[in-house]
Amino acid sequence: MQMAVKLSKTSKLNAKSWSLNAGETCPGSINPETKQPLPVCSGCYAKGGNYRFPNVKSGRDFNRNDWKRADFVSDMVAALKTERYFRWFDSGDIYHPALAFKIMLIIENTPWVSHWLVTKSYTIPKIRAILDRIALLPNVALRYSSPSIMGEFTPGLHGCTVIPYFDYPTIADIICEAYNRGGKCGDCFACYDKSVNVVAYVAHGRKMEKQVKQALAA
Repeated sequence: MQMAVKLSKTSKLNAKSWSLNAGETCPGSINPETKQPLPVCSGCYAKGGNYRFPNVKSGRDFNRNDWKRADFVSDMVAALKTERYFRWFDSGDIYHPALAFKIMLIIENTPWVSHWLVTKSYTIPKIRAILDRIALLPNVALRYSSPSIMGEFTPGLHGCTVIPYFDYPTIADIICEAYNRGGKCGDCFACYDKSVNVVAYVAHGRKMEKQVKQALAA
């Protein structure tokens, strides 16, 4: 019997997502040299706001164990039967190679879905090996996230970065306009589009905005 997987729908997104609690599932959020959180992660929006509510956290706790089931892949494929766009991780990240492998299988078996996957776990070699295979699939925009909050990124590696404010100079293909329209994606699906190489997101959330002000004043 198919078990119900727990998908989420945030107020911003125009698609459902599958997520984990941030921080504890984000191995790529730590600078391996300083052992401190990366600038873009220390002000993480997914550690505050609605993400702190017990009912929100409980669903993500459930997912942390649920993906280990033998039937998880087939159940997810069934759950996405009527979806056309799907976001992986509006909070949390891929913390284990086996999870990355199951995500790859789900994407392979849902060719009618355009998947969007943002991750910093590309810095973990065992996970990176699978991510690079996922990136070759035609129906997923896999975006390796830059650690910068000042719009910096490595062309050919990073698929997204954070900029301090909307008019900040950037060579990214697109600047996300969600925060110019009430924090909503609306009818924009650029993040799911493989032909859009790099998306720049405006820093948001009190912690992140505070970090940006400090960086700009330095």
